[in-house]
Amino acid sequence: MGLHAEPRRRVVGLEERATLQRGLGVPVESVDPAGIEGLQVDDVLGAVVCREDGVADPSAVTWELVSRAAEAGVDVREGVDARELERDVLVIAAGAASPVLWPELPVRPLCRQLVDVGPVGGLPDDLPMVLEAETGFHFRRAGDCLRLAMNEPAPRWTDREEVDEALVEDWRDRVAYRYPPAAGAPVARAWAGLYDMTPDAHPIIGWVGDGVYAACGFSGHGFMQSPAVGKAVAEELLDGESSFDLGPYRLERFAGGAVFPEELIL
Repeated sequence: MGLHAEPRRRVVGLEERATLQRGLGVPVESVDPAGIEGLQVDDVLGAVVCREDGVADPSAVTWELVSRAAEAGVDVREGVDARELERDVLVIAAGAASPVLWPELPVRPLCRQLVDVGPVGGLPDDLPMVLEAETGFHFRRAGDCLRLAMNEPAPRWTDREEVDEALVEDWRDRVAYRYPPAAGAPVARAWAGLYDMTPDAHPIIGWVGDGVYAACGFSGHGFMQSPAVGKAVAEELLDGESSFDLGPYRLERFAGGAVFPEELIL
């Protein structure tokens, strides 16, 4: 469940986005944020929530898929260079490392981080993810902790997975304001990882060379998009055509300037 809280000047835009989402079948509803126990909402005049939002563990899901594939007879190998294996098709789906396998891919790494603070006593079982859409700061429950994240003021274009301690302290101050019960909560964990960014923050899906297919450059949204992408890629590779139009995600769009920059993102 996600709660989007907005200051006065963004209320109209909030409702416009909610209307768009409802039109696409997303069950978004307007709510009174004062109903969320412990949340500081004196400066919030509008909020919406989708109660069907969920949370999943990417690593756990990945290992479960690998395990099931192996049980079904797939030859799973680790620590080998796939380019040296006998194959009909090489699928490049290595995230930020994809250009190492295929240098022509316009993908570069962007370092982002997450911070868990806690334990925080008395966290409501129904505490939604809270997003300040104007600042990009957001947090959600993670056990007895709160997991903090935010768009960073200066993008870190690097392959070094390093935590910025100044951002950690800034986020702790932000959560102390928005959710006072978390004030003073210690840092339980802070870690960094890499987004595989493309020039327009949309993925590259399709053939990029003779016998080489790419599914990368998801720019931070790969796990969320993976069910649909997996189905579409499997259809195209096995049947020659996907039931979903993958045309906008081809590599060739960058040569022709047909980019469509991402909007309304975290």
